[in-house]
Amino acid sequence: MSEAPKHSTGREYLEALLIAALFLGFTNTFVIKTFFIPSGSMEDTLLVGDHLFVNRYIFAPRATALESALLPQRDPRRGDIVIFRSPERPTIDLVKRLVGLPGDTIQSVDKQLYVNGERVDDALYVEHKEPSLYPDRPFIDSQLRRRDNFGPIRVPEGHYFCMGDNRDRSYDSRYWGPVPQRYLKGRAFLIYWSYGGGTSDGSWRGLGSKLRELGSTAVGFATRTRWSRTFHLPR
Repeated sequence: MSEAPKHSTGREYLEALLIAALFLGFTNTFVIKTFFIPSGSMEDTLLVGDHLFVNRYIFAPRATALESALLPQRDPRRGDIVIFRSPERPTIDLVKRLVGLPGDTIQSVDKQLYVNGERVDDALYVEHKEPSLYPDRPFIDSQLRRRDNFGPIRVPEGHYFCMGDNRDRSYDSRYWGPVPQRYLKGRAFLIYWSYGGGTSDGSWRGLGSKLRELGSTAVGFATRTRWSRTFHLPR
């Protein structure tokens, strides 16, 4: 009986790496996506440098009963932290808190949010880092007024109203309107790493810049990682 051909160790490692890469590519495209926080619009719920796992399947329609059983799906809910394509620049992704569902009436009065006429108790996660208050007066610039006073507006069918938890420093649905449902990419469910050093904004500035960034991260990994936020579930 002839022996089975032997593969080199190097080839076995290469095959394992290729399989792992295909698996990670599949999960990142269809099931779990990674996302990092480049700005402070969701502080203090999410910090600059937080790296997230995003459940991409939770809002997606199911083709079969098996898919529904293995990967439960539900509609977006008020309070979800969602990742979506920017209505203004669909090539970039944003992360905000969903505060309004289709058909809801949204209003803000002196920084206090109201949904369907009822005051929202959001003190557990909303931050107001600026003491200034812009009144709803014609002589105040409309962009400034909209930060603290807007509406009432009705969220159209098939859309969602999203705002940052750092309300005074968030560019969100108050300015560019509700988010179409088709733009939703998923729900943030786990911080797998939080890095307090310099964080890329995602722009490509050349190979040299990327190598310097990676080197700085490697050197500061142990001292700048926020270990207390590792595997933290954002709420």
